[in-house]
Amino acid sequence: MSSSPQSTSSAAGPFGPGHTDEMMSFLAASPSPYHAVANTAEKLEKAGFREVREADAWDGEAGGRYVIRGGAIIAWFVPEGAAPHTPFRIVGAHTDSPNLRVKPLPDAGSAGWRQIAVELYGGTLLNTWLDRDLGLAGRLTLSDGSERLVNVDRALLRVPQLAVHLDRSVNTEGLKLDKQRHMQPVWGLGEVLEGDLIRFLEEEAGLPDGSVTGWDLMVHPVEPPAYLGRDRELVAGPRMDNLLSVHAGAAALAAVSARGAGLPYIPVLAAFDHEENGSQSDTGAEGPLLGTVLERSVYARGGGYEDRARAFAETVCLSSDTGHAVHPNYPERHDPTHHPRANGGPILKVNVNQRYATDGSGRAVFAAACERAGVPWQTFVSNNAMPCGTTIGPITAARHGIRTVDIGVAILSMHSARELCGAQDPYLLANALVAFLEG
Repeated sequence: MSSSPQSTSSAAGPFGPGHTDEMMSFLAASPSPYHAVANTAEKLEKAGFREVREADAWDGEAGGRYVIRGGAIIAWFVPEGAAPHTPFRIVGAHTDSPNLRVKPLPDAGSAGWRQIAVELYGGTLLNTWLDRDLGLAGRLTLSDGSERLVNVDRALLRVPQLAVHLDRSVNTEGLKLDKQRHMQPVWGLGEVLEGDLIRFLEEEAGLPDGSVTGWDLMVHPVEPPAYLGRDRELVAGPRMDNLLSVHAGAAALAAVSARGAGLPYIPVLAAFDHEENGSQSDTGAEGPLLGTVLERSVYARGGGYEDRARAFAETVCLSSDTGHAVHPNYPERHDPTHHPRANGGPILKVNVNQRYATDGSGRAVFAAACERAGVPWQTFVSNNAMPCGTTIGPITAARHGIRTVDIGVAILSMHSARELCGAQDPYLLANALVAFLEG
């Protein structure tokens, strides 16, 4: 990984170019939501947070805590003297990214090639997975119910594209991919053997033969993140949508927790799974996890329903996810008056049809945080002829009755196997989140 670029920003927060270096390392070390959660927990542990289990009784003592459920993590810091009705300041993000995921019967093949059967997860930009060296990572569940993370971070798989000689029109009529027939990666030659992939992963993880009975596995590009451009002012890498925000949120929470006493709010990081396919799961934003954690925090500090209602009424969530920078080759696809640019600072995402949850009062909260942090910011609105996507923001607002603001970092190549952002934007976002969490 090359050295970080010089900063041209005047941000007054605690983070600078070194934060982007750390973000790149986090991307490389987090090929699955489960790895992202484990790495986030490790960072929080170093900041003094401790894990609490959902099945245990919780105390109301001051300090940092976190809960892990699958590919989601909720972390919060209770300052000294926090009342039961103390409001929360939440940074929301998600740990999952569009990719290829291994099917329950993974061993497949054709014409003498051994292949891995995969499903398409989320809104994957299919062509970006072609002719790319791919690894395999995720979670293995053992027969005793325990779990083990696995990461084969080397060139193991490849989705080969059809040669131009066999598709003469590809450069004139465009690439046409069948999601079932054309996206199955190869990983060797010879006879297809049932159970071969899982036996291979048991060996990789140092597990006994036959000990793995369940798996949640996914493919990832093995090329590491890298600085790009003459002055290394850009960063290329995988899973920026949305591990960039997960990393920034964890760094901001750790920094704010170092203050200890005196915080007017309880700062929270809520990093959910399954945003890319609708958030409808027990670890997704539409599930009960966040609300349960916040309520239990209120009750553990001696509060009741009235305290919970008071706390939620004054709570604010920044839903931080990536957004679209203006594409230099397709400027007509963007709104003509809103032009988010790389290294222009975090973006405020607005959609009056509630694809984003931002309103005028939320804009004021975000603007105040950026001003306090000395961070420039931009506004994103979609071209009216091209409806935008959505985030966990509207879900969080509707499910919990919490004022929510959608923000993020402007990138190119969203949902590609390899995305592109400005090298300054990760730490500009983190500094803005610190100011927001501090209130």
